[in-house]
Amino acid sequence: MKLPHSFAPHHARAQRSAALALIWAFASVGAHAATAAEIARAQAAVDQMQPSATLRKIAENGAIVLGTRESSVPFSYTVKQQPVGYSYDIALKVVDEIKKRLNMPNLAVKNVQVTSANRISYVVNNQVDLECGSTAHVADRDPLVAFSNSFFQYGIRMAVKKKSGIRDYADLANKTVSTTAGTSDERMLRQMDIDKKLNLRIISARDHAEGFAALRTDRAVAFVMDDPLLYGKIAQEGAARGEYTVTGASLANEAYGCMMRKGDPVFKRIVDDVIANMQRSGEATKLYERWFMRPIAPDGMNLQFPMSAEMKALFAHPNDRTVD
Repeated sequence: MKLPHSFAPHHARAQRSAALALIWAFASVGAHAATAAEIARAQAAVDQMQPSATLRKIAENGAIVLGTRESSVPFSYTVKQQPVGYSYDIALKVVDEIKKRLNMPNLAVKNVQVTSANRISYVVNNQVDLECGSTAHVADRDPLVAFSNSFFQYGIRMAVKKKSGIRDYADLANKTVSTTAGTSDERMLRQMDIDKKLNLRIISARDHAEGFAALRTDRAVAFVMDDPLLYGKIAQEGAARGEYTVTGASLANEAYGCMMRKGDPVFKRIVDDVIANMQRSGEATKLYERWFMRPIAPDGMNLQFPMSAEMKALFAHPNDRTVD
């Protein structure tokens, strides 16, 4: 995992961060922007609540900033330059709740694209208010950011071409393997390489699309990543999807959560409650069916990834615990 370069940016760095966020921000969601009167009402609403720096920032700016991903199919990815996905839909449910709490029906939503390598620093440095993508809640991230209730549990495995004959990690010895930079998967892969003395050549790709491309073009014999993301990348191969398989014992079991700044229990409680209510009411199950068992954008691909027993248990008992 790549750590933020700074945890307490000085004024000049903060200005650069704000400028960068504006460069990366897509158009706001919704046809209207919050009016001055609406912002004033929201600020007054915040004054009546328990202190929340994040809600105050949102009220003052008339906008919430969401961290999105480019190619984390089907969690958070772009279609025609707009973010979509299972995780993004959860983020929008949180936005709906914040609109109610602040009495801001015209609250703007700004989407800032992040990567596995910079997503934590974007949250820490106030460039993103909420990141719901494919970020694992692992213990070594807890000192840096806060995590919501988990919304997905999974294992870490590898995608290979069927013709390669690779079935497990011992088959990778002395070969080239790809993964995505800044992920817990990369850390585990490198540790396994040392522990098992596999002598791997590891490609640390910028994003999941680049990592899978290394497998597709035979620059790597395997792409090691979260198994739902592997199924997502294989589904994108269309007619060629039959050439690939997901294999290997799971390196670890992890869970995704939405990421936000530490020290704001009021904001975290809002996010936690939205996720827990979705899971207990059955809404999250319907959302899962939509994104993992039915055709999805942009070309009608279907991951055909049934809900696991672990996911069903999570929905029955929402929590923000790490799995590792």
